Amino acid sequence: MAKRTSGRGGNKEVTGKRAASAASKVLRNPRSSKAAKTAAGSALTQRPNRRKKK
Repeated sequence: MAKRTSGRGGNKEVTGKRAASAASKVLRNPRSSKAAKTAAGSALTQRPNRRKKK
């Protein structure tokens, strides 16, 4: 399976499952700083979309 690329520069890296989970916790924590939430959101946008179950 090929990695997804954006139209900007061809970056083929994706966020790992554990990093995405940590980022999700940051976003759900009301005490997280704005900078932390920005970084977490950026990490999650680099995560492949979930496939819908049929």
